[in-house]
Amino acid sequence: MTAPIVLGSTSRHRAELLRRLLADFTQAAPGVDEAARPDEAPAARALRLAIAKAAAVARTHPQALVIGSDQVAELGGAVLDKPGTPERARRQLRASSGRTVRFHTALCLLDARSGVRHTHVDLTRAVFRALGDGEIARYVEREQPLDCAGSFKCEALGISLFERIETDDPSALVGLPLIALARLLRAAGHPIP
Repeated sequence: MTAPIVLGSTSRHRAELLRRLLADFTQAAPGVDEAARPDEAPAARALRLAIAKAAAVARTHPQALVIGSDQVAELGGAVLDKPGTPERARRQLRASSGRTVRFHTALCLLDARSGVRHTHVDLTRAVFRALGDGEIARYVEREQPLDCAGSFKCEALGISLFERIETDDPSALVGLPLIALARLLRAAGHPIP
């Protein structure tokens, strides 16, 4: 019998993605402090937080395979956190206009029974087209991407902001790299499909 799967996230976007692979899983809030550490590289921060989320949920689900994931957006070496306000979202999008934003999406699959963990970090490059202030304002008003790293939702209208997206896994940009997750689940003995 395979272990139950728990997604260590309250994100509905991650849950929707995971439903592409699995019909049966539960979600649990990890309750992890996501503050950056001094001089922490974006990919390292994403991986640290994915591991921390999986570990936090594993403590309350000791018989489960726990999935933790985190995404950090980077523009010119600076992290683009979730904007939280429309003004910050507009500012982030103005800064991203005509430039490439790198998204580091980390994944941790932790077998709470054995403590064995498997990890992966995906790198996606989103190349923004030149954006005018009016279209940025309209986009932010319509989408309200205040809880999204980089201030956009590529699974919705945000796709119109790009020239192109360079990635090995298109689901990673939404927040859960499914190609890697399917591989990690198979390695942990959970059949996919």
